Amino acid sequence: MENVKKNIVKDKSFCFALRIIKLSKFLQKDKKEFVISKQVLRSGTSVGALIREAEHAQSKADFIHKMSIALKEANETDYWIELLYQSEEIGKEAYQSLHPQIQELIKLLVSIVKSSKKINNS
Repeated sequence: MENVKKNIVKDKSFCFALRIIKLSKFLQKDKKEFVISKQVLRSGTSVGALIREAEHAQSKADFIHKMSIALKEANETDYWIELLYQSEEIGKEAYQSLHPQIQELIKLLVSIVKSSKKINNS
């Protein structure tokens, strides 16, 4: 079950990272917003990078650690997206497109971390 979820989360995080790159470019070019655009770019792309790192974890504990950090980065990205929306840097349409995607990644990561911890402790 975990491998199936891991592949799904890997694919979804990669697609999400591509969207975040486009968002960051838009924010910098069209909105001249450079600080938060870099924050969301860093956290939004690191989710997938950490998931990739976890694929080759040295141990189950290392896997859990990397996936937990990916979860923290996803949560931070959710914060930046919410902030961009509330500050009117992105519109409702963009927010309603991005927010469910990051929420789905968060739910997947929570599930993976919880199930991995349960397996690791048994």
